[in-house]
Amino acid sequence: MRSPIAALRAPRSTPAPAGPRPFVTPEGVDLRLAAAAYADRLSAFVLDALIIVGVLIGFTILAFVAAWGFRNVTIGADGAFIIWLLGAFLLRNGYFIAFEVGPHAATPGKRLVGLRVIARDGGRLTADAVVARNVMRELEIFLPASFLLARGQGVDAELIGLGGVVWSGVFVLFPLFNRDRLRLGDVAAGTMVVKAPKVTLPPELVAERAVDDLVFSEAQVDAYGIKELQVLEQVLRRGDRRTMADVARRIRVKIAWDGPTDIPDRSFLSAYYAALRARLEARALFGHRRQDKFDRP
Repeated sequence: MRSPIAALRAPRSTPAPAGPRPFVTPEGVDLRLAAAAYADRLSAFVLDALIIVGVLIGFTILAFVAAWGFRNVTIGADGAFIIWLLGAFLLRNGYFIAFEVGPHAATPGKRLVGLRVIARDGGRLTADAVVARNVMRELEIFLPASFLLARGQGVDAELIGLGGVVWSGVFVLFPLFNRDRLRLGDVAAGTMVVKAPKVTLPPELVAERAVDDLVFSEAQVDAYGIKELQVLEQVLRRGDRRTMADVARRIRVKIAWDGPTDIPDRSFLSAYYAALRARLEARALFGHRRQDKFDRP
């Protein structure tokens, strides 16, 4: 039976192990995230592509409706050509960038499949990283696709088509040969796609020695969001003293805690967990779902 260390040293072509994997944030907390499966990423891309094509078809219909109003078929044909040439380029880039820069860090296709984009270093996903990973998609998919669609005859045309097939094959299959199922764009941008099922607030944890008289201000509980609440739940469930001490210290510094200092770490974390959960649930009733500490409170 292979040891965990031997498994971690497996060749890069070895399929990624199922289930969560270690993912340590800059704060030192292991989130145990699961890399998105290749099939899930492909499904999300197909869904997004269908949405983009649907939008282009909608604009094309509008162009012909406008042409019919002017009694000029040429206008409709020219409009359709511009839509599918220029509009497709702008839409396929702007679509992915706009949604992934947003608070969900996911396109509609990714959200339907249950995926999201994150920074591989555990930090905040930046707009520069999102732009970089999506610009690379032009080289990975759309440029070789244009070779395949290019019209021509003779040996040169066949070579161009063959080059497009090889190019597409290399980049499309690239995620299968690394543990985290990274696209070349992810490698360049320092990002990865992980499984992110719909967020639900976990049931309240009750500490063995709860402290009922600890009171946190709104500013103190607004320091974190749902993501941090889930991390805190994991810390409490594991019950590792060293981890709880480290997390409690970080939270005290983050919220500028000036209350009692002799409270056991587990009790302090349980009290803060209850306060944070209550705050997030109250805000959720009014449509405000703060995903993490980077969202505006």
